[in-house]
Amino acid sequence: MSSLSTVAAEAIEVTVTFLEMQRPPAHLPAMPMNKKLALLRTKHIPLHYFRYLMDRVGRKWHWVNVLRMSDQELGAYLQAPGRDIRVLHLDGAPVGFFDLHAQLPDQVELAYFGMTADGIGQGLGRWFLGAAIEAAWSYQPRRVTVQTCTLDHPAALPLYQKLGFAPVGQVRSTVRPLSLRERADVLFLP
Repeated sequence: MSSLSTVAAEAIEVTVTFLEMQRPPAHLPAMPMNKKLALLRTKHIPLHYFRYLMDRVGRKWHWVNVLRMSDQELGAYLQAPGRDIRVLHLDGAPVGFFDLHAQLPDQVELAYFGMTADGIGQGLGRWFLGAAIEAAWSYQPRRVTVQTCTLDHPAALPLYQKLGFAPVGQVRSTVRPLSLRERADVLFLP
């Protein structure tokens, strides 16, 4: 008998806030000094690496939708036109990523943005979000959009607003966290 639980986790109620930015901000945060940072755009990110990033960044915040995708679904998601994924490295190790989805000419969606536990508290968040905003506006859309929910880091919504996003709507939803079995199946088994 397996020691991993197959019991489905209870659904968690959340409030999702939709935000948008109608024009690029006049000023963006400067890159932190005295840090060895590299922000690299991926060309063909391997499925396992994207799942790893999604898990390491989103585990605490219950980012589960992508982790539940089959290889075929995730491959199509990652190869979709307008997909732009960039990985932040600190001292050579990945500490965050963002995922843009350009739907031109109308909008660029900041589909995912976050940092690992090792990246949080390093003074990188404002600059990193600014880099994501700058990358989104480089496509010259009419607007840039993002959404956050009450499960995300408590600083997420205020940070989005400080850097120029304005709330445009809210909805109530539910998230069903991954069971231990699902997490093992997705991340560790062939």
